[in-house]
Amino acid sequence: MTRTTLLCAALAATVFSSQVALARPVQVTRFATAEEIVRAPAAPAVAPASLEQSTYDAAVGRELVRIGFSGEGAARYTYSVEVTREVRTDRVRRAPVTIGIGGGTGGWGGGVGLGASFGVGSTRGRDMTVTRLAVQLRDPASGKVVWEGRAEAESTAPGGEPVERLAAALFRDFPGKSGRTISVK
Repeated sequence: MTRTTLLCAALAATVFSSQVALARPVQVTRFATAEEIVRAPAAPAVAPASLEQSTYDAAVGRELVRIGFSGEGAARYTYSVEVTREVRTDRVRRAPVTIGIGGGTGGWGGGVGLGASFGVGSTRGRDMTVTRLAVQLRDPASGKVVWEGRAEAESTAPGGEPVERLAAALFRDFPGKSGRTISVK
């Protein structure tokens, strides 16, 4: 291979690995009642107040259907969905002072060097969006919450993490261990 081909391959591998690293794990916490949850039809608790909310409800509804909460007849459960996003700037600090020592020998003599640098402009930052999805599954007859969970992920992408990814992580291995937080990739 030519040097240019090797350089292009290394650059492509670096770009690919950085894209893979951007998909951060989703933190998932779930709580369930001691009784078994019957897989039966589920519907949103209230009609969506906006188009945005309807997309969140649909993402959760698809996951519920995927794990067996579908069928004919009236809904046995209702679910409520809440999505929040928070943008924060991560600060990266540089060391205010760095010191380097070096030396060398050879030829006509040797040398020793000492250098110091002082940081100017102490911080830089990047925006991180934290997206949170919270879902409650309720028995409408009793009004009792039988299962609830929340999923959270950080992202540098504009708009944050897709709710579909959070919903898939939240319902993986349903109902999950009550009160335990896990990381889902």
